[in-house]
Amino acid sequence: MTSSDLQEQLNIKALNLLQGDADKIEKLIEIQMENLDTRYCPLYEEVLDTQVYGFSKEVDFAIRAGLVSEPVGKQLISNLERNLSVLYEAMNNKTQSAE
Repeated sequence: MTSSDLQEQLNIKALNLLQGDADKIEKLIEIQMENLDTRYCPLYEEVLDTQVYGFSKEVDFAIRAGLVSEPVGKQLISNLERNLSVLYEAMNNKTQSAE
């Protein structure tokens, strides 16, 4: 196995791990969206924010270590932030309609 083969395997593994973590956060967002009509939990919002922040730090490390390219890493973060934004907008709309 050459060093370039090893580097490629590390890059693929890093991307797969990051995608797995992103998928877990996506699942948390989906769960909150499904439960939007039944309850609002500020703590859940805090957990999501913390998860996304931690994920952005993971991605930053992977980019700096040369394990993923910057555009790929930024796209992973952007997808999560977009979905989180949709959730917050839905929560705000629900809060405003309840008033």
